[in-house]
Amino acid sequence: MISRDSQYKYVLRDSIRLLVVDDDPVQREFAGVYLSTPDVDVVLAHSAGHAMEFLAGHKIDVVLTDCDMPEIDGVAFIRMLRAHSEHSELPVIMVTSFEDIETIDAAYEAGATAFTVKPVNWRLLSYQIDRAVRTARARKEAA
Repeated sequence: MISRDSQYKYVLRDSIRLLVVDDDPVQREFAGVYLSTPDVDVVLAHSAGHAMEFLAGHKIDVVLTDCDMPEIDGVAFIRMLRAHSEHSELPVIMVTSFEDIETIDAAYEAGATAFTVKPVNWRLLSYQIDRAVRTARARKEAA
């Protein structure tokens, strides 16, 4: 049995810069609140275009993107990232309310690292982020 008396701890304890791309201001705010830690810098973007502008001048460790956004959707955004060599290995997690087979397949075929469904379980997503970043860093060190 799991002890409910254990002290709260952050899942994300490594220094991470996280980019959250979502057209919904409430989701962006939740991400900022639930994913920020003393070591995690959460950057918020309201669109894929805004995110691409930010990425042109800044280093990011992981991207979380919504799927259903105006102008450039999340799947197209992932394809854009993968088309740039500097972002080809960047961990990208699709965070969406869609959980149909077509959306899941499209996200992974575009190059998503992981996929999670809204409403978000922020603790579970924190573990996914941690694993994605650790794996990417290990691959970079091994290269």
